[in-house]
Amino acid sequence: MQGRAQVGASPPITPPVEVIVTEAPSPVQDPALEFKLCVAAIPVALLLATLFHFLTPGAQRIVFGMPLHELGHALSAWFCGFWAIPTLWKTIIPEERGFLAPILLAGALGWMMFRAWQAQKLYLVVIGAALLAVQALGTFYLRESTAEAVFTFGGDGVGMVLAAALMATFFFGKRTQLYKGWLRWGFLFIGAAAFADMFATWWVARNDFASIPFGEIEGVGASDALRLTKEHGWTEEALVRRFVTVGVLSLVALAAVYAWGVRHAWRKARL
Repeated sequence: MQGRAQVGASPPITPPVEVIVTEAPSPVQDPALEFKLCVAAIPVALLLATLFHFLTPGAQRIVFGMPLHELGHALSAWFCGFWAIPTLWKTIIPEERGFLAPILLAGALGWMMFRAWQAQKLYLVVIGAALLAVQALGTFYLRESTAEAVFTFGGDGVGMVLAAALMATFFFGKRTQLYKGWLRWGFLFIGAAAFADMFATWWVARNDFASIPFGEIEGVGASDALRLTKEHGWTEEALVRRFVTVGVLSLVALAAVYAWGVRHAWRKARL
């Protein structure tokens, strides 16, 4: 007698599970309002800061301009191989280069590049590499006398760059405390006030050399303008032209970031 073959029961067929990948919710609750703020924030801040500069001469520099001015001195010195300690009215810089400042700065830039590479932020890697190149040029190529002129100029020169960078942060960090904690508004107005104070001084000096801030500062010594003309041989025309050029280029870079930020906010508002 032939037995009947038993066929085992087939396992149930499980339907494929559809996985829906969604983006993280936007931190901007009102994209339409954010677009309006992006359009108005920087122009209004610069306008108010310029009015404040001419209505209250001197006060704006003490509160907003001097911290970025002294930090500009310090950053310029660090990138030229000098140790520097910025204070409110004076940046302490030794007469000769050292080895500690270049090592620390290169190490900090290298660490930034490594972390950026881990986070796959290649643009930060490129920026870090460019800064390392600038450091190498300032530290190993420039003579100490030339480097001294660079970090003397860096007070208002690099200070304007830093002020423009502070204003540009308004468009970034939507998922960080820069946006959530309202820091971007503080950075915006500090940057605008500092930039207007420094840039307006040299813009006016184009047609009035008498407004160039020559003189001696009690407890500090000769002003930057006096040192650059008397110690480093800069003419008044070259002095003003170089400061104005840096200010204009900073505004051009800020305008590019502004255009990108406004366009990005406009696209988000249309969704």
